[in-house]
Amino acid sequence: MGNGSGRTEFLFRNDSYLTTVSAKVIEVNDLGGIVLDRTNFYATSGGQPGDVGFLERSDGDKVKIATTIHPDGQKDEIVHVPEADQAVLSVGDEVTCHIDWDNRYKLMRVHTALHLLSVVIPLPVTGGSIGAEKGRLDFQMPEPPEDKEALADQLSQLIERELDVSEEWISEVELEANPDLVKTMSVKPPSGQGKIRMIRITDGGETIDWQPCGGTHVANTREIGKMRLGKVEKKGKINRRVAIHFAD
Repeated sequence: MGNGSGRTEFLFRNDSYLTTVSAKVIEVNDLGGIVLDRTNFYATSGGQPGDVGFLERSDGDKVKIATTIHPDGQKDEIVHVPEADQAVLSVGDEVTCHIDWDNRYKLMRVHTALHLLSVVIPLPVTGGSIGAEKGRLDFQMPEPPEDKEALADQLSQLIERELDVSEEWISEVELEANPDLVKTMSVKPPSGQGKIRMIRITDGGETIDWQPCGGTHVANTREIGKMRLGKVEKKGKINRRVAIHFAD
């Protein structure tokens, strides 16, 4: 699948488990940032950090990637930012892209757990951040939760139900007709391509959660593992930050 007007095919959108893939260098910018014709590296956006890893040339030389970004907010472009003092690539070079799978998989588990947290706490989301060890969502929550342990139990129960997680696409017109699907007030789905990527979490025929998201996710909630609720912090007059951590 292509990617709208962009030159790079975003392979992670259809397969979050793609750890390696062959690609070709189509641009090296003035700062040494590398643009490929396709990539499995996720670029920083939506609270999820960009992937790290390395690009391997045909002669075995490796270029370590420090982060992956959308340049100047252009959501249809991805730039792989190399660490300092790496081998220089040229347009036309064939490379194999290797993401740091351990890091990516943790991000996938945390990201999916945060979608479940938005089910447990059905309030507007005003911000969020995804890390390899923990994540958090900021909610429009004027009063603190009455029973934090009950929320933690609900989250654990959802994870243990082994819910299926899948991606699908709807039209921008469809999303505009159903604005309540967008839970995040601070991050809007990328528009202008005519279609919106959705993440659906289901239990058999029952939809547990369905919302726009461009990030990477596990295929089933059993992969998340045990999570615990961290601090609930007051952030401004009507906002509270709820953190989750891996329990192990």
